[in-house]
Amino acid sequence: MLKNSEALVAQRGKLIAIEGIDGSGKGTQTARLVEALSRTGRRCTSLSFPRYSDTFFGARIGDFLNGRFGSLADVDPFLAAMLFAGDRFESKPVLDQALASHDVVILDRYVASNVAHQAGKRTGHEGRRLTEWIERLEFDVYGLPHPDGVLLLDLPARDAQNLIAKKSARNYTEKAADLQEADAVYLENVRQVYLDLASQNSTWRIISVLRDASLRSIDDIAAEVLQIAKTLASLS
Repeated sequence: MLKNSEALVAQRGKLIAIEGIDGSGKGTQTARLVEALSRTGRRCTSLSFPRYSDTFFGARIGDFLNGRFGSLADVDPFLAAMLFAGDRFESKPVLDQALASHDVVILDRYVASNVAHQAGKRTGHEGRRLTEWIERLEFDVYGLPHPDGVLLLDLPARDAQNLIAKKSARNYTEKAADLQEADAVYLENVRQVYLDLASQNSTWRIISVLRDASLRSIDDIAAEVLQIAKTLASLS
């Protein structure tokens, strides 16, 4: 007989994370995927990180992204990582409940986002050490569940910034682009960390937002996202 904790894990829903640099369409594709899976009769919901308005750490992330703690270079990346990890730790009861009551939970950003955005500020051994620290903090210390699959929406930084400029107002900033979105070199570094993570993990899939140097339609991307998500979540 399974122990209570083992039974909970065995019964929980599938966890799928959608990742990508700012402007790659994560929020849009998260919403489309929830709608598509719900139409097939699955109990499906989503969470978006950071939870700026819902957690103490989420509000502090808003401060960080608005430059209230200094520039990107002013804030040690591991200290920044603790803000994003803290937001998920505060949100763990919400995530656990969602997994217990749904077949599939879709996340707009998860632990890999923290890894990519912080390790993207360092190179070589420093970057690898940050990756190890962040994964240990979020998965081991805070006990967050590992995702069953990760979908990476891949888009070069120059194209992402063009899309960021078209975004509507966000609830955490009055600026057209926050501290991270405004730095194209930084965004491209983040993209490269994402691609490295995808190459090292069998549960990751890369979905290109471009085709022949042109943006694919939302519907076209959504169809691919749905197909891959169903495979990763073992849904027929």
